[in-house]
Amino acid sequence: MKNEITVLVAEDHPLFLLGLRGALKADAGLRVVGEAADGLEAWRQIAELRPRVAVLDIDLPGLSGLAIAKKLREDQMPTAVLVLTMHKQEEIFGEAVDLGILGYVLKENSPTELLLAIKKVAAGESYFSPSVSGYLLNRHARTQSLLQRSPGLHDLTQCQRAILKLIAEDRTSKEIAGELGISHRTVENHRSNICDRLNLHGSHSLLKFAFDNKSHL
Repeated sequence: MKNEITVLVAEDHPLFLLGLRGALKADAGLRVVGEAADGLEAWRQIAELRPRVAVLDIDLPGLSGLAIAKKLREDQMPTAVLVLTMHKQEEIFGEAVDLGILGYVLKENSPTELLLAIKKVAAGESYFSPSVSGYLLNRHARTQSLLQRSPGLHDLTQCQRAILKLIAEDRTSKEIAGELGISHRTVENHRSNICDRLNLHGSHSLLKFAFDNKSHL
């Protein structure tokens, strides 16, 4: 089918994988193009097959689902990630969101929810299981609190916040310039202006600030 969604599934529990496979293949709008029982094989298949969506267990042997998501982001690959997990901890959920993961579905939920989540993620939308979606409100509250505690952060321009976010990803000024399509000198000027606005002294202080506030950028 022309508009079918190609999916790769990575799950190391055979019985769960069997049920997952059946649920996905029952939907005519989805096509499973690959399966993997460990993270390294999942990464190899994603790189080769380029599925629209990768459904990943977080606790994969070899390479975790979150590690795969990080590699996809670093390599700027188009495959969207949906994690299927038993973990309800806010810390793990927050880490997934920080990595740009669009879908977070609990294994305890119904196959119908998973199918909906895959279609949402394939369309570039986010889907989080209701029992963890409340964590987003907590993140927003913490962000607002941080803005109030850190005068100047909210005064940064959109471009400066974009540069600070890339600094938090440990990008060099040259890499940032290439990413944003601006000159190296412009990036350096922005870095200097950000330091002035945030009352930071030296590149190390700027890098530390960016790392410490990465999830709020």
